[in-house]
Amino acid sequence: MTVPTLNRRHLLGAGATLATTALWPRLGAAQAAWPSKAVRFVVPFAPGGSSEIVARATAAELTKLLGQSVFVDNKPGGAGNVAMQEVARIDDQHTLILGHIGTLAVNPYIFDKLPYDPNKDFKPISLLAKVPSLYVVRPDLGVKDLKEFVAMARAKPGALSYGSAGNGSAGHLAMEYLKMASNTFILHVPYRGTGPQLTDLMGGRLDAAAVGAPAVLQFIKTGKLRCIATGTPQRLPQLPDVPTVAEQGFPGFEMTQWYGLLAPSNFAPAHAEKLAAAAAKAVKEPAALKSLEADAAQAVGSTPADFARFIQLEQQRWKPVIARAKIKPD
Repeated sequence: MTVPTLNRRHLLGAGATLATTALWPRLGAAQAAWPSKAVRFVVPFAPGGSSEIVARATAAELTKLLGQSVFVDNKPGGAGNVAMQEVARIDDQHTLILGHIGTLAVNPYIFDKLPYDPNKDFKPISLLAKVPSLYVVRPDLGVKDLKEFVAMARAKPGALSYGSAGNGSAGHLAMEYLKMASNTFILHVPYRGTGPQLTDLMGGRLDAAAVGAPAVLQFIKTGKLRCIATGTPQRLPQLPDVPTVAEQGFPGFEMTQWYGLLAPSNFAPAHAEKLAAAAAKAVKEPAALKSLEADAAQAVGSTPADFARFIQLEQQRWKPVIARAKIKPD
């Protein structure tokens, strides 16, 4: 039998194979070691409100699951654009950001030019939670549900008014979405924040509003406001007798504020996979669920692919609403 001769090429090839094989355990260990230091979780809004609750509940559980501190860093300004621009350009593998309906699905259509690209500059990790929007009216308006409210608005175009926390706010979008779906005209009165608009609504100077559940549940329960519909796909446990908008003649209608976890586009795929699994588990942990449910927020915890599809659908939902209402930032 002839024994093959090992020439220089064979030896080099064998050496390269051995070297690569020897390197595999170290590469795997390096990937598994992420995160190797504290993780910064940027929130593009001021402290307080649902964004803070979702971010801190998630960060606390991620700290346990990832074995490194995950700390929340609030960086408000420019409707979230300031923080989004910073994180889009960062390159350290240890900075994440809280994505939001505003920064991902609304800002692209209300600002003439954004300092970031919501679809190219970020890697979707997981949809964390949704916060229901509630449609409320002053109790003495004379309507008991959404059907009666829409009938009144159609009978008196422009006679009814609604308040919002400002142009481009979630409440503004929610009511304009309802107006588009119901083919009604209701006068918009923008305020500088949720508090002032609720004061005028309960004082009888406004007729209606769409507000995140945490801000109005207490007033609904005490009878200071009447909830005529929820923007959620299903009825809320906190308001089991209040039907959804979809139930009252508008199939497929959904209006919720939502929050998700994003990483810069250069985030390593292996890190993204590990983080997504941890995030989906984090929001379902008992302590996180307790924090979220206290704020009427609904935990989700999706895969990166599902979150990416969700963002695309939300952009498709809000583009025509914003164009029809000609919404511009304050």
